[in-house]
Parts: sequence; C-alpha cells; structure tokens
Amino acid sequence: MSAEMDALTVVNQLRDLAADPLNRRAIVEDQGCLPGLILFLDHPNPQIVYSALLAVRYLAECRANREKMKGELGMMLSLQNVMQKSTSPGETKLLASEIYEILQSAGKEEAEQAEAAAASCQRKAHFFLGSNNKRAKTVVLHIDGLDDPTRRSLCEEALLKIRGVISFTFQMAVKRCVVRIRSDLKAEALGTAINSTKVMTAQQVVKTEDGGERMVPFQEDSAVLVEENTDIPDYLPEEESPSQEQDKAVTRVGSITDGMGWLSTAANFLTRSFYW
Repeated sequence: MSAEMDALTVVNQLRDLAADPLNRRAIVEDQGCLPGLILFLDHPNPQIVYSALLAVRYLAECRANREKMKGELGMMLSLQNVMQKSTSPGETKLLASEIYEILQSAGKEEAEQAEAAAASCQRKAHFFLGSNNKRAKTVVLHIDGLDDPTRRSLCEEALLKIRGVISFTFQMAVKRCVVRIRSDLKAEALGTAINSTKVMTAQQVVKTEDGGERMVPFQEDSAVLVEENTDIPDYLPEEESPSQEQDKAVTRVGSITDGMGWLSTAANFLTRSFYW
C-alpha cells in the first residue's frame, strides 16, 4: 500500500470518528491526531485535504475544542494557505474559510457559552450550526431507502457528483442527511441526485412556524439539471478502499471505546509519516 493510500485511509477514518460528537474532545486532546490533521491540510492530494477539512469542521462543532484548535501550531496558517491556493477547488476554499471564521472568533463567546459547551459535545448535532456565511446554506433530507452501508455509499456517490455540495453527514437511525451547499444551488438538485439511484427517494425536512418539522416531497416534474462536480475526486469505492477490512470503520462511529484504540494507531501512523 502506498504512503498516499495510507494517508487517505487515516484521514478518512479520522473524519468518520470525528463525525460522532462523543469522540471530538478525545481527538483534539490526543497528542498526535490534531497535528496530523494540520499536516494533511498541506497534502498535495486534494481529496486528502478535503477529507481533513471535513474532520476539522466536525471537531470545531464542539465549542470546547475551538480555543485549543485555534492555538494549535500551524492550524490557522494552513487554513489560510488552502483558502489562498489557486489550485484549491471552490468548495474546498469555502469550507476552509468557514472553519477559519469559526476558530478566529473562538474566545469571544467563551463566557456566555461556557455552560453550554458540554451539552454541545454530547448533542446529536447537525454538521453545521447555523453559519452566518451567506454563500452557503444547510438542507436537511429525509431519505426513504437509506437502510444500510451500501445505500449510504450510493447516496454519497450521488451527492459528491453535484457541483456546489460542500459537505454532508448522515443520521442513519432516522434516515436523514444534513447537506451543506452553496447558496445558489437548489435543494431540488439534491432530490434529483438521490432519486437517480432508483432505490432511494428524498424529501426535504423544513421547520414549521411552531418549531416542529414537516417533510416536503420534491415534485416529480421538478427535476433540475445537476451540474457534475469535477473539481474534487470521488472517494474510494468500498471495494477498493483499504479501510474496508477494518470492520467497516464508518459503522463503528459512535463507539468511544473502539475509537480510542484506533486513535492510538492513527497517531503512530502520523508520527511515522511526518514527511509525505
């Protein structure tokens, strides 16, 4: 297995572990994982950089992590480099910019949010907490047929092909997907992409005036032309991914016990792979 393939495996596993709110504090406190993610931000492979940004964005979801992340050597500089690099895809720059803004404001709200910090880490959170970035918006989908890892992979492939999708996370237990997209992308494009799998159908979850939720189906005749994303490489298919043999790490997200054992392995890899 090549060094680049090893790096891709590690960053994808870190991303999946960071998706669970229960793991976020431990990852940031680990001596090797956060510095390793910063190294990944400077990797020449854009797929590895994007996956590392997703992991960092998950970690920044926990307010108690932000001060340490902001002060970690190289974090803010690496985010700036990604934002300014001419070869960075648009969605990658936008995601780096959002993370930079969140970390830059760390400490300013610390006093009023101190009591809520612990709850923030434990909460089953959406991937983005109401960012004020007007260039992006969050869409919540309820996906009928999202029943197993195979269907999830199909859904990932469909969403990754859409130009304008910044990031997404799944809530398999309730068959939902929270998608962060550019403000000029219509939600119907997501529905069209999911419906194109022929085995899943999507509805948009919207808030009602009384604070509840309702599901709005996408009209059958409202299919929109989906512009394919060619900037960001596709993730490795499950059958080609070296992480497949590790008991499908994606399904293990949520287990803090399993996750901590793997963090040790990741930290050792990052130490050995300081140079690409």
